[in-house]
Amino acid sequence: MASDRIFGAVVTLVALAYVASATQIQTSFLADPVGPRTFPILVGSVAALCGILVALKPDEDPEWPALATLGALLVAVVVLVGYAYALKPLGFILPTAVTAAILSYQISPRPMAAALAGIGLSVGLFFIFKFALGLGLVALPAVFHG
Repeated sequence: MASDRIFGAVVTLVALAYVASATQIQTSFLADPVGPRTFPILVGSVAALCGILVALKPDEDPEWPALATLGALLVAVVVLVGYAYALKPLGFILPTAVTAAILSYQISPRPMAAALAGIGLSVGLFFIFKFALGLGLVALPAVFHG
């Protein structure tokens, strides 16, 4: 229960800071009638309300995952951060294949299936994003295509 109360208090404080910063948004004389502040203030207010509700009515003490699960989550976060940094210099297909393979291996530790899933996902997603959605993705690093 204490963890929910702490989380609710932190969410409420962050949401209130968000609302306070949203009130500082400058408006031009050509702004729409609602203005650019309304949506961020609304989002922050709902988040603050949710934080207050979590703090006032917490769940029973949670059962935290085992250390191995937390380690797997840490590996996934590190892989995804590395993926974000690798996209620009290495293109879309290679980093996506490696990332998808590692995450697939975490779900089901079969190396061949994970590698095939990574390759299939990276190529399939590239074609969907590039040709169906029209995104300006680069497939491979510049050294491969000049």
